[in-house]
Amino acid sequence: MDSAVARDKALDAAEELFYGRGIQSVGMDELRGASGVSLKRLYQLFPTKEQLVEAYLERRDGLWRQRLAAHVAEQPDPRERIPAVFDWLEGWFGEDGFRGCAWINAYGELGATSDRVAEQVRAHKEAFRGYLASLVTGAELPAALTGPLYLLAEGAMVTAGVTGSTRPAAEAREAARALVATAGRTALSRPSPRP
Repeated sequence: MDSAVARDKALDAAEELFYGRGIQSVGMDELRGASGVSLKRLYQLFPTKEQLVEAYLERRDGLWRQRLAAHVAEQPDPRERIPAVFDWLEGWFGEDGFRGCAWINAYGELGATSDRVAEQVRAHKEAFRGYLASLVTGAELPAALTGPLYLLAEGAMVTAGVTGSTRPAAEAREAARALVATAGRTALSRPSPRP
């Protein structure tokens, strides 16, 4: 088994076990069994469990943000792309095996003891906030709208993870629509700058 295949198998197993059961409850021996990659090979690829967790979060980040962006891009109206974020979250919250935000979960387990994990979590959250900022800019809305939209999305993720319900996404979407409408009216009512 070449390195790329072994790495993918290890990360697939980490994704399933870490997200499904929690990082600290899963040992390297269990990952060996689930991945079919020998323990020696696992440690060659990831000398520490912390490095495996970091790689799992990094790979998940790319896939998560790619799926979100693909869904949102289907909306031709820039202002409708903002509520589309919450539509996508609602679909994600309803998936079998949804256990909340993987990065928040990882931070809760290891953020205080692992700088590498904390850095991955912060990078993911900053990238998500930056993506929302790009949607706000694309919709020609005030930049100050980014923070409230980000907090709505993050709050929906945490609440959905705790309650096991998709409802937080729908409630956050309605709040986001109200914020966008208000910000849009405010932007239109501003006087044009004098030449």
